[in-house]
Amino acid sequence: MLYREFGKTGFKVSAIGLGTWNIGGQWGAIDDTTAWTTIRKALDCGVTLFDAAESYGFPYGTSEERLGRALAGDRHRVRIVTKVGNWGKREGTPVPKNNPHMLRLCAHACLHRLRTDWIDTLLCHEGNIEDPSAYLEAFEDLKRTGHILSYGISTDSLDVLRRFNADGGCSVVQVNYSLLNRAAEAEFLPYCEEHGIAVMVRGPLAMGLLSGRYSAQTRFEDSVRANWHKDPAKEKQLRERLAAVDRLKTFVEPGPAMIRAALQYTISHSSGPVAIPGAKSPAQAELNASAGERLLDDAERGRLLDPLGKC
Repeated sequence: MLYREFGKTGFKVSAIGLGTWNIGGQWGAIDDTTAWTTIRKALDCGVTLFDAAESYGFPYGTSEERLGRALAGDRHRVRIVTKVGNWGKREGTPVPKNNPHMLRLCAHACLHRLRTDWIDTLLCHEGNIEDPSAYLEAFEDLKRTGHILSYGISTDSLDVLRRFNADGGCSVVQVNYSLLNRAAEAEFLPYCEEHGIAVMVRGPLAMGLLSGRYSAQTRFEDSVRANWHKDPAKEKQLRERLAAVDRLKTFVEPGPAMIRAALQYTISHSSGPVAIPGAKSPAQAELNASAGERLLDDAERGRLLDPLGKC
């Protein structure tokens, strides 16, 4: 596993992390034992960065609870990133996040579920937020008390990131970035390089599409991807992305080779991102981690782009 500096946080982390959205049950049923062994396998493979959120799982907080149990005794070996801002959103009853007192309360709840005294990075999970002042005040207070070591935001909008970083306090950002979604390369990632902001790549496998396992006949039934079939625009985008993956198959064999190539594409950007693919089994966690053994040079990255066209 390769390790790299994590922006201006002062942390050094694995180039491949583990996203724990999948182990909360929203991507299909997964039991406590499988979740535990998946996290432990990632740790055994050299993963040191683990990502969660208060809203991940059925019920809410399940991913954090499972992560906390699995890392018991090894907290000193890892960096944990979690997010606040979406509790209750799935049911249309979001917890108000318009004052720093509520946000501090949410952070303390995360600490409890994660079984830890501190969170390495706490992120705002509202990616389109207009006024981040309540988050910024709460996060600065939590830094002063030692409950968090750094903070940032999960967003795909450069304007939102700029507002969140207006005073230079944003240390980490999560952004959707993959071979099938390269919009961040134009301005977003260069901004992060310029300001020393660590980049976490969510969706590096395009929610599984870059495994090459799926076709135009696939009907997703998990609670996350099933929504693609309910919206004509999302269904159209799905078909376009599956067609792009089909073209990629002529250059890269689907399965492990494509997964490694897709992950290596993202971590090889000059901004030094850390990819946080999810996993629902120890085998998936091990395969994902193996992508962190090397980076791609510019020529290799270019060859992956040749069959894809504009994405």
